[in-house]
Amino acid sequence: MLRAEVQYRENALIVRLEGRFTGKGTEEVRMLMTRRNSEKELVVDLTDVTFIDSVGEAVLSFFSRLGAKFVAVDAYMLDVCERLHLPLARSRKEKETALGGHCRP
Repeated sequence: MLRAEVQYRENALIVRLEGRFTGKGTEEVRMLMTRRNSEKELVVDLTDVTFIDSVGEAVLSFFSRLGAKFVAVDAYMLDVCERLHLPLARSRKEKETALGGHCRP
């Protein structure tokens, strides 16, 4: 099951994903993001994602082409980001800004 939460910040649009980023749910999130205000930075938080299939990987690559930065903290998500060449919000300050001042350990 997939849960997607969208938060609008002053300077960014944060998409927090939770669960399995697979199948039809990934396409729904992709369609939602194509309707976004492209002036704001797009940040995709993968902290609570447990699995990504090939469709989900394609959608994450699409987000990367839109200029998204990704938040990943565990080995699995970091590996996915590295394999797909997804840009990470690397510094603590970038993560705090992206996540509204709450950086997850």
